[in-house]
Amino acid sequence: MSEAQVQQPFWLTGNFAPTYEEVTETDLQVTGTIPPELNGRYVRNGANPETGQSPHWFLGNGMLHAVELNGGRATWYRNRYIRTPQLSSFASDKPVDDRARSLANTHVISHAGRILALEEGHWPWEVTPELETVGAYNYGGKLQTGMTAHPKLCPETGELLFFAYGMMPPFMTYHRANAAGELVQSEVIEVKGATMVHDFNVTRNHVIFMDLPLVWNFAGMATGLPIQWSDEYGARLGVMPRNGTNADVTWYDIDPCYVYHPLNAYEEGDDIVIDVCRMAHSMKPGAKEVPPMLWRWTIHTKEGRVSEAQLDERAVEFPRVPDSRVGLRHRYGYMAEFGRSASGGALPAAVAFRKYDLQTGASTAHDLGKGRFGGEPVFVPAAGASNEDDGYLMSFVFDEATRRSELVIADASNMTAPPVARVHLPVRVPAGFHGSWVGDGN
Repeated sequence: MSEAQVQQPFWLTGNFAPTYEEVTETDLQVTGTIPPELNGRYVRNGANPETGQSPHWFLGNGMLHAVELNGGRATWYRNRYIRTPQLSSFASDKPVDDRARSLANTHVISHAGRILALEEGHWPWEVTPELETVGAYNYGGKLQTGMTAHPKLCPETGELLFFAYGMMPPFMTYHRANAAGELVQSEVIEVKGATMVHDFNVTRNHVIFMDLPLVWNFAGMATGLPIQWSDEYGARLGVMPRNGTNADVTWYDIDPCYVYHPLNAYEEGDDIVIDVCRMAHSMKPGAKEVPPMLWRWTIHTKEGRVSEAQLDERAVEFPRVPDSRVGLRHRYGYMAEFGRSASGGALPAAVAFRKYDLQTGASTAHDLGKGRFGGEPVFVPAAGASNEDDGYLMSFVFDEATRRSELVIADASNMTAPPVARVHLPVRVPAGFHGSWVGDGN
């Protein structure tokens, strides 16, 4: 191995390395049986730098990978770059609004008949079910900020709740779109300064903002991003009614930490329960990075305080609940259980999918096998589901032996069983970020 290869950061090596060819393959080989009720597409986003170089894992061009399932068959696999102005082959000398200059590399969701590729600093980018780029989407000109990569779709109202953060005031803005996809509310939320706010929480009646101590600071460029941990900033949670304003926000102090992704939140009487993948710190100068672990925050609204409890010591991230439980009480959560790098740190690639039973405190794992690595497990309900865990987990899994990837479909109700189906892909799908199941008719 050359010295240049040794010095490459993890996100440019192994299965994190980008791929460049856009591929369409049909009638894919399957081991096992694809449940016939699965009619739609599993779509996943990720950073895929077109030049082969990127100063940080978060800064590559967005590329979508998808497999379509229909009638028990895997009908196609596609991967496509999202053709934003950040892609050099799509660049234009025509004026472009800065809010359209998205990498569109972090998540992909479906709402009100649109499939949107997301990146937290800019507008969404709409794509077709076949992954072709439609263009930047700004709710008919009403969206005057960027949009988080982690909006929350309410399973009861069909609303899409989201926010934006900025390096300059306003530092945070909350938005709400109705079930028809119309932007009906935008509210500036006052926070102490410019922080990186990757995600947030919703319950049936509230939104909960996380104001945490990762601040915009150009001294952090040594890590590839102008962001750095602050010992002085503090950490707090802001609770607001879903249709409220800044005047309605109540703030609660918590121990300093960072959370990229919460699992879910719900109301329990006057309390608000939030399960998160918590890190003691992140991007802290002079400190070794620490892995995320499962914690629970309970906001005691009547007492004006938050209790905090660690629920497990495993390195887990990319948490998901069934879409039908978002903002509602959940029993189960599904996460990527991380492997270890050569230096002993946690690498953001799953060696197993771990299922937590938050009622009993037990957890079980679906082991991916030696030399096999996956990502975020997306839950898809089974036909006629009667229990919360009646359904399937989907993720791309890379096999080091074959140097190719598969779409693995696991039984969420029986984690130790072999996969229900494995869709064999003709290519390697690089490790990426977040995805969604887009069922037919969504």
